[in-house]
Amino acid sequence: MSNRPISNQAVYAEAVQFLSNIDEDWAQLINTVGTCTLATEIEAELSPYQALVQAVAYQQLHGKAGDAIFTKFKKHFGGFPQPEQLVNAQFDDLRACGFSGRKIETIQGIAQATLKGLVPSREDAGTMSNEVLIERLITLKGIGQWTVEMMLIFTLGRMDILPVDDFAVVAGYTRLKKLSIAPKSKALAEIGSAWTPYRTIASWYLWRVPRLEN
Repeated sequence: MSNRPISNQAVYAEAVQFLSNIDEDWAQLINTVGTCTLATEIEAELSPYQALVQAVAYQQLHGKAGDAIFTKFKKHFGGFPQPEQLVNAQFDDLRACGFSGRKIETIQGIAQATLKGLVPSREDAGTMSNEVLIERLITLKGIGQWTVEMMLIFTLGRMDILPVDDFAVVAGYTRLKKLSIAPKSKALAEIGSAWTPYRTIASWYLWRVPRLEN
């Protein structure tokens, strides 16, 4: 199933064996990188609403700058605000946290969409396919497919996500295969269909290809 979650080490072992059997390049990459530690990176306590707001807070910022803004944001509300609190928050207060006007519009739009049921609860999201969640959430202003894909991976722990527009994934595959020209999104999606149902794990390893060369 496309919404199969990353759940335990047995699943990782199964995925690694599957990917290692694709060809020698994949086997060597996995052997060099070692054990996939994605399970430790998943923020399973977040709801889709929280994950999307957090993602917007960090958009186009270095980690420390994002941390500073997000810390001020939570401090202002005494914790992560409920959607009702964020919808009713004053523009100047959010601006004082460090958000741009565009980001304020986006996060309040996420909160409003959550109140309307467009952004599902974590429980409801668990019953929805990757495709349905992407189609629904990219209708939100300021939320693109990559942001939703990151939420699917790092919040919902979905096993079969391939972010074809992710620069590091594209660069990783290009270097893995020693290509002179990086594949376009459509081509990478077609190539990556062979990695189903473990495209998330494949992406995790591809993210690490450039690091091996530094």
